[in-house]
Amino acid sequence: MTGNPLQRPEAGQPASVLSGEGLVVRPATTLGALLEGLPGVSSTAFGPNASRPAVRGLDGDRVRLLENSGASVDASNLSFDHAVALDPLVIERLEVLRGPAALLYGGNATGGVVNTLDNRIPKWVAMGLSGRSDVRLWGAAGERAASAVIEGGRGPWAWHVDGFERRTSDLRVPLFRPVEDGVTVEPTRRVRNSAAHGLGGAVGTSWVTDASYAGLALDTYRNDYGVTVEPDVTIRMKRDRLSLAGEWRRLPGLWSQLNVQASRTLYRHQEVEGDGTVGTTFESQGSDLRFQAQHAPMGPLQGVVGWQAEDLRFSALGQEAFVPSTHTRSSAIFVLETWRVAGSQDLEFSAGMRLENSQVQSLGEAESVTLPRFGAAMWRKFSPRSASASAHWKLASDWRMNLAVGHTERAPAYYELFANGPHVATAAYERGDATLNTEQSRHLEAGLQWLRPTGDGDGEQRVKFQVFDTRFSRFIALDATGQSVEDLPEYRFSAVRARLRGWEFESRWRLWPRPSPIDLTFNLDSVRGDDLDAGQPLARLAPFRATLGTDWSAGGWKAGLQWRYQARQDRVPATDRPTPSAHRLDAWASRTFALGRSQALWVLRAQNLTDALWFNASTVLTMRGLAPAPGRSISTSMRVDF
Repeated sequence: MTGNPLQRPEAGQPASVLSGEGLVVRPATTLGALLEGLPGVSSTAFGPNASRPAVRGLDGDRVRLLENSGASVDASNLSFDHAVALDPLVIERLEVLRGPAALLYGGNATGGVVNTLDNRIPKWVAMGLSGRSDVRLWGAAGERAASAVIEGGRGPWAWHVDGFERRTSDLRVPLFRPVEDGVTVEPTRRVRNSAAHGLGGAVGTSWVTDASYAGLALDTYRNDYGVTVEPDVTIRMKRDRLSLAGEWRRLPGLWSQLNVQASRTLYRHQEVEGDGTVGTTFESQGSDLRFQAQHAPMGPLQGVVGWQAEDLRFSALGQEAFVPSTHTRSSAIFVLETWRVAGSQDLEFSAGMRLENSQVQSLGEAESVTLPRFGAAMWRKFSPRSASASAHWKLASDWRMNLAVGHTERAPAYYELFANGPHVATAAYERGDATLNTEQSRHLEAGLQWLRPTGDGDGEQRVKFQVFDTRFSRFIALDATGQSVEDLPEYRFSAVRARLRGWEFESRWRLWPRPSPIDLTFNLDSVRGDDLDAGQPLARLAPFRATLGTDWSAGGWKAGLQWRYQARQDRVPATDRPTPSAHRLDAWASRTFALGRSQALWVLRAQNLTDALWFNASTVLTMRGLAPAPGRSISTSMRVDF
């Protein structure tokens, strides 16, 4: 489990996991949309094609996106209209860790970690040929998607091959009046310029034994998608990635387990105008190397130590290049230790620390630039320090409690330091501040959970409640200055005092026993954020949300009904507008059956049955009035495992 390398159930942080059927029944074309609605998780939702997860009110460089626990390289943190370079079709398991995870993954995991897992580097040998295929059709975007995975092996060698393709049309939504540049235009049922076409695949191989594996994988991804805020612009994105990973378990001596992973990513996207000319080109070249070692138990003490290094070269050339070419390098060491109180099996403590060194360099003006913006080349060095401590104890047979405190520091991102230009996605002129210091926060969290198997032994009943408070002595915010530059409002990155606090409640109850069990789920969450220096709310926070659902199963059939509600969000800064309350009703049914020697899963989904109009409060204002959530639709999918 992400954030719990020792695999100790008491040591886990607040988390959500999606895998298997849980992924299939959540129709989504982006990572943000796939996770939207999980406890504490919303999305930036810049139209149907670019949506990045937001966790507990934090997004961008405060939520770390990982692939198989390694760095994910793209440009989605730079701008809301840049898509995450990952298609949900290839995900086999998804883990969301809420709250600071800086000890293992760095200061840019202050909000949490989203880790996508696949088997592109095989970890076990397949007995003969195996695999799966997926087909998905219809929905509000008229989706046509297919994917296939084939795996095999012989002796200690294992291999993996996959491929996928997805096409969507302009998103169909409830009738609404788009708001463009503050002006309401003619009503429509379509989100303009929101069609997309993506495809990709991977090959991988490993040497596998019963206590180790070592392998590599090469994958590629292409995605052409429209940018709703610019009706004549299409982004043409591609990403190629080489990954290596290995794990050695049950080692003799001091170190009982060793994990190694590395990756090299080449990313590029071009913003293509309606006449076919390329307006701006963004390129990133990133490398990631990580070692993690678990030491043998020392009495009640268990732990891991690790070292990580990352290197990112970024360039932006063209008319919308509002940041210079940059080079970011970082390295870190970390340690995490857990121990039980002597004579007790019910109380466990954890503590850890991470020390980083980071260098962010601006390469200055490009030689061909006619309008200078970025000045001479310069660099900044930072030394973030993070630490945390937690306690977990069992109060009774079914009850557990956890308490955690932490201090997290994050080095400013290259755009927070060196931006200087018009940013179309936010309709603002953005300026960085090259004098910024590390972002610093303190975190306090407490949780209580009740877990009990159902009376028929099939499933688990649970109640979980978490409350958290994060205080930033330096929060790097993008705030309006009250000035205008090039006919755009000026926004500047600056460090302010800020506070985020909130709570999450999730529960699952067995209402009716087997052979046809009925389960009830009920989730609530709320987050409140304030800019303490300006005396106003932080921007783009999800409002209070509630989800009520029921699931039924009998034989190979399953069905579910879910009602979602979001309150009106009127705690917004002066530069934003309130988002109205909304609710929606979704339903699904599935059937598992044999198909020859294979196992098939068929799913039918009905989304937004009441065709309710739903706007996302976490979306930047320039897009919010142009792209509501999908309208009433029916979609279907078929998955065959063989």
